[in-house]
Amino acid sequence: MDTKDLLNDVQDTPSYILERRLNKLVHDNYKFRNLSSENKEVLLGLVKKYIKRIKAGQAITSETIRRDTHNLYENRIKLKITEQDLDDFREVLELLKN
Repeated sequence: MDTKDLLNDVQDTPSYILERRLNKLVHDNYKFRNLSSENKEVLLGLVKKYIKRIKAGQAITSETIRRDTHNLYENRIKLKITEQDLDDFREVLELLKN
């Protein structure tokens, strides 16, 4: 499963199915094997927020992604996020951009 599968018919798909697809994507994708379970939960929370915005018809812009990744960067020590994890987060969020 990749992000294309996740975003298929996002407007018509119930939230619980999107959440299931999202969990499968993050937990099974080889790109995210380096993330700890806490970091995966942070990523899942961000993507859920973005999916809610997409379902509401709001655009995901570069500014939104930059703001969210900047907040993660500022809190990286508290959240135990490495630079590589931040790059992975940014990559996933860029895929969700409209």
